[in-house]
Order: sequence, then structure tokens, then C-alpha cells
Amino acid sequence: MSIQACNVPVVPSSDLAPARRPLRQPKSSALTLLFFTALASLGLMATPLDGTASITGMRPRGQMVDIGGRRLRIVCEGPKDAAGPTVLFESGAFGFSGDWAYSQRDLTAQGVRSCAYDRAGMGLSDLSPAPRDGIHVARDLEKLLVAAHVAPPYVLVGHSMAGARVHLFANRNPDKVVGLVLVDSTTPDAMSDPEVAKYVADFTKETHMAAMTAQFGILKLLAGTGLGDKVGLPPEEDREKRAQFASASYNRTAYEEVANWPLAAEQAARTGPLNRDLPVAVVSAGVFDTGEGPQMQALQPPPAKASRAGYVEVVAGSTHNGLLGARYHTAIVRGIDFVLDAVRRTPPEIIARERAGRMQLASR
Repeated sequence: MSIQACNVPVVPSSDLAPARRPLRQPKSSALTLLFFTALASLGLMATPLDGTASITGMRPRGQMVDIGGRRLRIVCEGPKDAAGPTVLFESGAFGFSGDWAYSQRDLTAQGVRSCAYDRAGMGLSDLSPAPRDGIHVARDLEKLLVAAHVAPPYVLVGHSMAGARVHLFANRNPDKVVGLVLVDSTTPDAMSDPEVAKYVADFTKETHMAAMTAQFGILKLLAGTGLGDKVGLPPEEDREKRAQFASASYNRTAYEEVANWPLAAEQAARTGPLNRDLPVAVVSAGVFDTGEGPQMQALQPPPAKASRAGYVEVVAGSTHNGLLGARYHTAIVRGIDFVLDAVRRTPPEIIARERAGRMQLASR
């Protein structure tokens, strides 16, 4: 096992600051929502609006793929005949394929094939009647990869809530996954921590509020603010992100996903630990958005430390969502490069051991 770049800052020294106090989420956004909710209750915004058709005048990126009566959007970039694994991106809460635009562009420039997708009910993908737990999301992705002809092997990249999702997918598909990159993500084991559990419970309440207010069109008034795109995406993806921020359907699905977060983590934990022969990179934000941030960050490195080839980097100056943006996404690409290089340099005896371990896991 090797832990590389642990706690190494990746911004110029002029941007670094002394150890920061954990930051609480600003209360202004909640007060703004309460203000407009009050206006709605007075009848000034009483007409229910649905934002599902608000993404207009845009040529959708990627392709819509039928997975059996429903369509999911997938965005694949880079050469189709690229040597090596395909990098698969799994977004966090309220996320969609466009969140990975900067990372995908850099990988394409390196000649690496990568795919990001919209989960059911998110982005441009159709709704699903099934619960938004880990198993149903994993089944959707498995169907999508087959239907879209995205062949293994895969390196999985998961942000935030998706830490549990990529863990589950890797253990469900041990013969297809060769490495993971965890981007400021929550592991299945971390969910048993009281501070993490508190954060998830509070976040669930916030997403429920968003789902309730979005149906009245209130979030359309905030879509043009910094709340509409906390990543800072390129223009095309930014427009789509803001349209989705205002969508009632999108917010309902996001709430269902977050409400199922503890279950998804439990489902992932039941599959057991990750195969220690899988290279794992952990990329963490250096700035905390919540009081629970320091504890959540402290719980992120174990998968890398347990791996035969582990990498940990804390990105000074970056927030949870800012990691995906123009300034800091290169840290994600470094993590991916580490995993891809570890896969290429895997000794034959470890490959044989991995294959045996995967076959054993798949037979459970």
C-alpha cells in the first residue's frame, strides 16, 4: 500500500490560509426561501409550476438510451478505441452528468475514455417507479452500460453521497471494476458515525423543503443566483444545472435519493469491504461547508489505506462542490491518473489473485 500526496495542498501558496474554523452553511438562503414561501402563502405565487419542461432551446449533450421502457442520458467522451479502462462518473446529491464536464475534458485530452450519466429522474433521464435506493440505482447503471455498449473494465469515480453507490457497484460487479476514486465522499461505514448521521438527517430535511417549495416555482427565482450552480460549470452545463435547480420533478427525485441515503449505505455495507487489490484514490475538500465537515473528512481515507495501492489528497482551498469546478477538478484527474497507472502496473500475480477474489465474491 502506498499513500501519496496525503494532505498536500494543490493551490498556490498565496491562496493558502491557516487552519480554518468549520463553516456553517449561510442562513441567507434559508431566509430567502422562507420569504418567498410567505409570499406564496399570500397567493402572490399560488399557481403550481412544474419545471420538468424548463430545459428548452438546448441540444442535449450525450445520448438518450433505452434501458427497458425508460431512457437514461449518458455522456461519453474520449476515443472509443482508447486503451485501458473506461472512467465512469457517479454524481452526488442533486448531481447530474454535467457536473463532471471539466474532468471529462481533461481526460479526453489525455486520450482516456470516460462516461457520466444522469440517474433516473435527474438531468434529462426519465423517472423510475422504483425506490431511489442503492440497489435500484446500481441496476439502472448496469442496464445502461450494456445498452450503451460501454464495455468493461471500469474505474468508478463517486462524489459525495455516491461513495456508497460506487462501493455497491464495485462489489456487485467484481469482474468489471478495476479501481475507484472517491471525491469528498461518504463511505458506507461512515454512516454509523453520529456526526455523519446528524448531517444526513439535517440534509434530508433541507432537500424536503426544496422539493416542497419547487412545486410553486419559488426556486426559479433563485436559479440565477449562486445557489443555482455551486460548482461553477461551463456555460452549457451551467444553464442546464440552473434549469434543473428550479425543476419540481428534479427536486422531488433528489429528495427521494437523499431520503434513501442511509439505506443505500446499508446495502453497500452488506456487500462487504472493497477488494484490497483494487487501487483507491481519495480526494477530499480542504474547506468545510458544515460543522460536521472535519469529522466527515477524517472518515474518508480508510478505503485508500486498506488498498494495496492507495492515494489520499486534501485539496486546500476547495469546497465540497468546488472540487468539481474549473479551479480544483485537476485534483480529481490526478486521482484518476493514479488509479489508471496502478492498474497498468499491476503485477501478474495480483491480477490472478484479483480474478480469484472477484469470482469468489460474485458467487456469494
